[in-house]
Amino acid sequence: MRERVCGAVVALVVSGVMVSLLADEFPYPPDTERSTAEPLSAEETAATAKLPPGFRLEVFAAEPEVCNPIAMATDGRGRLWVAENFTWAGNGLGVWDDTLRDRLVVLADTDGDGRHDERTVFWDQGTRLTSVAIGLGGVWVIDLPQVLFIPDANDDLVPDGPPVVVLDGFDQESVGHTPANGLTWGPDGWLWGRHGIQGTSRIGPPGSADSQRVQINTGIWRYHPGRRVVEKVIDGMTNSWGTDFDSHGETFVINTVIGHLWHAVYGSHVERMYGTDLEPHVYDLIPQVADHVHWQTGEAWSDVRDGISDGTSAAGGGHAHIGLMIYQGARWPEAYQGGVLALNLHGRRINHDRLAAKGVGYTASHGDDLCFLADTFFRGMDLVAAPDGNVFIADWSDTGECHDHDGVLRSTGRIYKLMYGDEPQGDTPQLAADNSAALRQHLFAANQWWSRAAVREWQARSMRGGDLGSDVAWLRQQAAEAADPLHRLRAVWALAAIGDGLDPPFLLERLADSDPFVRAWGVRLLVDEVRRGGPQPTAEVEAALVAMAADDLAPPVQLHLASAVTRLEADAAWRLAEGLASSDAFAADDRFGQLVWYGLAPLVGSDPDRASRLAASAQLPSLRRSLARRLAGLVEEHPGAAAAVLMAAVDADAAARHELIHGFADGLRGWRKATPPPGYASLSRELAAAGDEAVRSRVRELDILFGEGLGIEEVRRIATDGSAPAEARCEAIAAFAASMPGDGAAVLQGMLSDRSVIAAALRGLARYDDPATPEAAVSRLGVFAPADRRALVDLLATRPAYAAALLDAVAAGRIARDEISAFHARQIAGFGDPPLTDRLVSLWGAVRQSDADRREMIDRLREQLTAETLAAADRSHGRGLFARDCASCHVLYGEGRSLGPDLTGSNRGNLDYLLENVVDPSASVGEGFRAVTFLLTDGRSLTGVISGSDERTLTIRTATDTLVLDRREIDEQTVQQTSLMPDGMLASYAEADVRDLIAYLMSSEQVPLPAGRTAAASE
Repeated sequence: MRERVCGAVVALVVSGVMVSLLADEFPYPPDTERSTAEPLSAEETAATAKLPPGFRLEVFAAEPEVCNPIAMATDGRGRLWVAENFTWAGNGLGVWDDTLRDRLVVLADTDGDGRHDERTVFWDQGTRLTSVAIGLGGVWVIDLPQVLFIPDANDDLVPDGPPVVVLDGFDQESVGHTPANGLTWGPDGWLWGRHGIQGTSRIGPPGSADSQRVQINTGIWRYHPGRRVVEKVIDGMTNSWGTDFDSHGETFVINTVIGHLWHAVYGSHVERMYGTDLEPHVYDLIPQVADHVHWQTGEAWSDVRDGISDGTSAAGGGHAHIGLMIYQGARWPEAYQGGVLALNLHGRRINHDRLAAKGVGYTASHGDDLCFLADTFFRGMDLVAAPDGNVFIADWSDTGECHDHDGVLRSTGRIYKLMYGDEPQGDTPQLAADNSAALRQHLFAANQWWSRAAVREWQARSMRGGDLGSDVAWLRQQAAEAADPLHRLRAVWALAAIGDGLDPPFLLERLADSDPFVRAWGVRLLVDEVRRGGPQPTAEVEAALVAMAADDLAPPVQLHLASAVTRLEADAAWRLAEGLASSDAFAADDRFGQLVWYGLAPLVGSDPDRASRLAASAQLPSLRRSLARRLAGLVEEHPGAAAAVLMAAVDADAAARHELIHGFADGLRGWRKATPPPGYASLSRELAAAGDEAVRSRVRELDILFGEGLGIEEVRRIATDGSAPAEARCEAIAAFAASMPGDGAAVLQGMLSDRSVIAAALRGLARYDDPATPEAAVSRLGVFAPADRRALVDLLATRPAYAAALLDAVAAGRIARDEISAFHARQIAGFGDPPLTDRLVSLWGAVRQSDADRREMIDRLREQLTAETLAAADRSHGRGLFARDCASCHVLYGEGRSLGPDLTGSNRGNLDYLLENVVDPSASVGEGFRAVTFLLTDGRSLTGVISGSDERTLTIRTATDTLVLDRREIDEQTVQQTSLMPDGMLASYAEADVRDLIAYLMSSEQVPLPAGRTAAASE
């Protein structure tokens, strides 16, 4: 058994290592890890690492000198600072334990042998410590709910005073395992950070008014220490835990579950795992830049105890990535230079991706992975560059994942150093003592570590008020004249960090540089302090940017001009966007048009006529589509602009017409009725004549909405034409039902024997409160396919009278008890009708359980579901249960619907994790998974999560469907403090069914479906 001594309340002296602990104050951090397994020793882990030729893994530090390393950073002397987090308790044990404390330790290798020989505890008063960065006379940490600066001006590793609060307002209660993290210095002096998806923060300097704060619920932010301002960079992703910058200063971020690599360009809105973007009109979100994922979606993701499938291993090892570094150390082989390195948690390796230009941005392809670890306790947390061109790796050393339902092993932790070759590490850095000549030499070093450290030192001297006149003059000369464009870039970054020497005339000269990245940085720095509603560029700068938009088609220039649209006030933003949209050079790159759109979206309502003109002329399809969509939503306030979009569609080529009409129709989805724009009837006829069938179908939808044109009669004809294609009929039935004709219920009831459209007819009938509907539907059950039966139960669970008929059918044996899901049961109970609820309980079972009931069930199932019991399970039957009851919300092995979290990569091998989440799904629920109950004006009740919204509509995702609701149809809207996944999922299961489902969920590979079953549909 290992000796658990990390954090002991005594001073330690181990092998000559200097240790300072506050013996009477630092609380002993207990282990709560339930597993009796043991990690390999640090030396065994390093010795058994599988590496490419020439590489070796060394133990830089291990327990007891370092434990629970959550983040790392190096300082100007090359020392390694490690943030040790003991307060994380795991989701199953209260998330945080604030009776403990976190700390910063400093590790130094003074003899250059690749292992530390000095250790100092710098600070041990942390609570919920997630990250650390060093520079500018002290230490910067995220210690939730704040960013703190701990001064140490003389660099003696003793704080000069108490921490200073730099930023506050970070959510620390609802974030769970997705807290704010990742302080990282950007190349030009900004301090970057990340924010996870489960909570929403409003961050700003202490005392900031709410209007001055930055609202963020998942994405990237940055803080300027000189100007003391914070800004949001991008919205989206899941829980990012790694940031770095390439040789051109472009920002890349690693992520989990939904894709792993994003290019963080200011103003972007990127894909997110769940929830809604904070801006209502962003519409399409930007996907990751990588052209691959690191798992085989049709096979198992990694299982931390049982290993991973060959397919997932070949793809990269799994979905969970922690730590990112773009290698720029000049020591490793050329194949790794500029490569993206990311720690893969389940695969216990370092993924290696290669960046390449694509459109205005990048793509990333999968290179050969490196550094495979055999220790099943290896949990890589961070990667940072070392001064010698090698790489430090932090290992949390534990079982489980970030969810940690099995407790936390606080007594272990390791720092490894991944090294190449036998060359000595070189001089020990002493940047604080270096003169200007040395800093200038460091700036252009092949190893980027030295260049970044030099910039940080210049920035520190500037903030202390030092005289940098000669350095600034030299940097300006290098920015203008250095032969190597990368050297010119580094000089520009140094000037930006110093905060002197980058006046607008000098930056305008950079716009004429021969290198497109230097020109792009000229653009970026010219608008660096520009904010919509705040400072704006001079007329000369504005004119230069607008001219570049049309004339300079270099990808990085176009990209950052598009980003600048978001910063500019209305007229300048429109003129810049018009220039960017005038060329079709990057029409195939939807990310480009989307980025332009994000800047324009808040402006359309104030100038719809200008927006309609740009919709007609834009050469960027995604921009054209978004403009049309937004203008459609303004049809009642600005009918002339909406009509202009439709007129533009009449005159456009086929591709543009398709974009404009589909965008326009999407903007009105969910509306019940609207006043038509001027001349609509004529425009409808022209569009129907000019367009293809896809365009005509969308025009018919508009005809019904506006009550004009030929669409209403045509839709009825197609819906009732038994010889028409089933797909066309289903679309027509949906449009017909939305128009709510007086005879609609009778017409739809008449279709309930027509096998090809039964489900569509049942969904249409949901709009009608017609007492004849339940019996009309139930009486035809004999011809219903399984999908039709599910649609019937969905329908009957939406109204109290219909629900009574549903329970009658169950009592009569016409509908099976298990066809009512827990979702349906909760919705029926939500009507608040005691007799109806009592009948539901008698026929189906209890809908809600008390905390004691849930705990009793978890304990009972833990005892029942032994390894032997699970080994005897019918996992194929379990897959069938999953397809029936779970796949409408969850994806497993690439099958299902992503309403809730994708389960493939979760900690499914852990029985405690599964039971906690299945039996008590509301114990820890992110905002994006909270159930919302809607009572509609037509009498229906619906429960789902909100996935999109604007001024007129809400998009909700239920357990079975995605619906767009007109806000005028909503009588009541109640946000539940519970998960969309209801309690009681297992209450109606037989004991064997529980065994089979849990065994399937714990499986490390896909199993066949039962005979006669089909796979769940995927989104």
